[in-house]
Amino acid sequence: MTTAIDRDQLTLSFNRYLPAPCEDAFEAWTDPEQLAEWWDPTGARLTRCEVDLRVGGAFVFENEGHSHPFTGTYRVVERPAKLVFDAMGAVGTVLLQAEGDGTRMLVTIRCASAEHLEQFVALGVGENTERTLDNLVAHLR
Repeated sequence: MTTAIDRDQLTLSFNRYLPAPCEDAFEAWTDPEQLAEWWDPTGARLTRCEVDLRVGGAFVFENEGHSHPFTGTYRVVERPAKLVFDAMGAVGTVLLQAEGDGTRMLVTIRCASAEHLEQFVALGVGENTERTLDNLVAHLR
């Protein structure tokens, strides 16, 4: 996995190879039952996972209370290649592209300002996202 902080572009980026076809990876990102299994960086199952998978649709992911609920709204839903959503004042993008027998995934979090990016860095968003994506890789094996 490659993780990068680009302060000029105000982004955190995560590049991963997933051991599954794009359609399976997209389902893992959008099916509440699957999301509940891998989303929490601690590895615990989410206690609440709701997804309204459409442009303008909302999502809510809650854990056992060790962090605030993760909520957002979908901007783009292009099965099986792209998701764009607003959450925590940032824009998240998930790009999926076939590579061999699996999928190349690029996740980007674009912050609203340099201060916002530094808040995310200080909160450990990078490390927690890495753990979450480790969970996704394990889930898709």
